[in-house]
Amino acid sequence: MSPSRTFFVQNFGCRASQADGAALEASLASEGLAAVPSADQAALVVLNTCTVTSSADQDVRQIIRRLRRQNPAVEIAVTGCYAQRASEELAQIDGVRFVIGNSHKGQLAQIVAHAPSSYHAPSTYHAQVHVNDIFAQEDFFLAPVEGPAGDRARPNLKIQDGCNNRCSFCIIPSVRGKSRSAPADWVLRETQRLADAGYQEVVLTGINLGRWGREWGQGRQFTDLLARLLAETTIPLLRLSSVEPMDWTPELLELMAGSPRLAQHIHMPLQSGSDAVLRRMHRKYRPRHYQDRIERARALMPHAALGADVMTGFPGETDAEFAESLAFIEALPFTYLHVFTYSERPGTKAVDLPGAVPVEVRRERNRILQEVSERKNLVFRRSQSGRRVPAVTLGGSTALSTNYLRIELAQPRPANQLIELPLGQVTPRGLAEATLLSVLR
Repeated sequence: MSPSRTFFVQNFGCRASQADGAALEASLASEGLAAVPSADQAALVVLNTCTVTSSADQDVRQIIRRLRRQNPAVEIAVTGCYAQRASEELAQIDGVRFVIGNSHKGQLAQIVAHAPSSYHAPSTYHAQVHVNDIFAQEDFFLAPVEGPAGDRARPNLKIQDGCNNRCSFCIIPSVRGKSRSAPADWVLRETQRLADAGYQEVVLTGINLGRWGREWGQGRQFTDLLARLLAETTIPLLRLSSVEPMDWTPELLELMAGSPRLAQHIHMPLQSGSDAVLRRMHRKYRPRHYQDRIERARALMPHAALGADVMTGFPGETDAEFAESLAFIEALPFTYLHVFTYSERPGTKAVDLPGAVPVEVRRERNRILQEVSERKNLVFRRSQSGRRVPAVTLGGSTALSTNYLRIELAQPRPANQLIELPLGQVTPRGLAEATLLSVLR
C-alpha cells in the first residue's frame, strides 16, 4: 500500500459518530494513508453514516452520487449506522466499494488499506460487505482520539456505545448493539493525554452515556467515573453530551453543581410531554419524573443550560396530546430544544402503530416548538447579559461558554483557550463580549 494514498472522513449524526470518525482518521493514518482536508482531494472517501431518520439516509445516498459524478475513480467506503442497517441497499449504489457496518468499524482501516489497489470504480463492481450481528458485539472501539485538526477545539471522547432500551421509534439499538463501556483506566488515560496535548475541554459522549459501566455488574456508576476524572486528571473542563432523564441522579446533579470543571450544561432527552405518548414510545419515565429532574437541576444551577430533544408527529399523537406536550414544555425552564419530526424507521415497533400523523401536521407542530425554543433561548440569553462566564475559544471571533452560549468576541483569538468573558448585548445567535466601549454606550 502506497503511503501517498489519500483519504477523507465525512461524519453524519451524533457526537458518538463524530468521535468514531476521529478514531477512524487515526487508524487510517496508522495504516499509512494521508488525510486531506476535503473529499474532492481524496482517493478514498469514508462516509461515517447516521440512520436515525429517512432524511439522514437520503443525505448519504445523494453524497455518494455527487462524489461519483465529480470523480468516477474515487473509492467510497460507507460505514456507521446506515451501513449496519441496510448494507445490501448501499452495496448496490454505483461507486460504493466497501460497506462496513458498526460490527466491523474497528477493522475498517485494515480492510481498506489492504484491499487491491487496481480498483477503478466500474459500474459492475459489487461492493465488499462486512457486516455481522451487532448484538454479538462485545468489543468497544477503543481507537484513541488523536489531536483534533483545524477548528475542532473540543474533542469528543466516546466512552460508551450501544443501548439496552427499546424505545418503539428508535432504530439505534439494532445498529449499535447492546450497551458496552470503555474501561475506566482507558478513559482516564485518554482524557489525560488530551489534557497533556493542551486541550481545554473534552466532551464525553456515548449512545446512552449515563449507562456507562452498568453492564459489568460491579456497582460502578457514571458519577464514580466523573469523580475519578476530576480527581485523577488535569483536564480543565469536561462537558457531558446527552444523558437520559433517569440517569440524572441527585448525585450526578450535585457533582456537576459543585465542580467548576464540569460544564453546567444538561441535555436531557424528553421526546414528549404527554404521558400517553411516552407510554406508546416505551420511554421509561413519566412527565412528573422528568419535571423533577429539570427542577432539581435549575435549583442547583440557576445559570445552567437546560436542553431537550423533542419529537413531533409520533403515531397517534392527537391535537390534545400535542397541546399537553406543548404546555409541559412551556412550563419548564428550558434554554433550548432540539426538535425532530417523527420519521418511520423499518424494523421499529412504531412503524406498525395506528394513527399515522399527516406529514404537514408533523411539520406544523415542529414549527410551533421551534418558535418556543427560540423564545426560551432569547429569554435565557437576556438573563445572562452582564455576567462573566468561562468559555472556550473556537477560533476566529467565536467562543462557547460552559453554559452553552455562543459568544461573539470583541477581537479574534486562537482556538482552544479557556478564558472568562464578560457578556454584553444579545446578538441574533448568542451574546457579544462586553467591552468598555460597549458598556459606555
